[in-house]
Amino acid sequence: MQGRAVTEQTHTIERLMLPASDSDLRALALLLVDAVESGAAVSFLAPLSLERAEDWWRKTVCGSHAGAIVLVARDADGIVGTVQLHPAWAPNQPHRAEVVKLLVHRRSRGKGLGTNLMQSIEEAARRAGFRLLTLDAKRGAAAERLYLRMGWIAAGTIPGYALDPGGTPHDAVFFYKSLNRADEAQAG
Repeated sequence: MQGRAVTEQTHTIERLMLPASDSDLRALALLLVDAVESGAAVSFLAPLSLERAEDWWRKTVCGSHAGAIVLVARDADGIVGTVQLHPAWAPNQPHRAEVVKLLVHRRSRGKGLGTNLMQSIEEAARRAGFRLLTLDAKRGAAAERLYLRMGWIAAGTIPGYALDPGGTPHDAVFFYKSLNRADEAQAG
């Protein structure tokens, strides 16, 4: 993904430029609130105020590792999706990064935007030199099915790992994906 990628649904996927504008932080906060209100297991309990969501985004974007990548998907009305890549903190894992917070606004779901965001973040990770990606998802959720379709390997499940926005415990599935071209050829 050089610069911008345009999806079939007239979404543009681009890297969030830093420092992020106040309007982009507000749009990301609205996206996070929408995700929590729709029941997505994305680390927050309902109700999530717009102010708290905006504060979280501001701290996340400003406090991220220099190698972190935040992609956003925009349509004519603004930001409708995002995904992040965070390099592993450990000195013995310079080849690994974690994919977090894949969010797609309810008005854009079911149109392939989640797949496009994941393809874009995987390509950005390759270009940045990462060879191994990890992530987690709520067991049984749409995200789990998406990751399996995209060739991610389920490494295991932890029962009762986190709470849904409504406070109900759910299991989490941990995934990994090798970005080594040789590994991909053998797996395919």
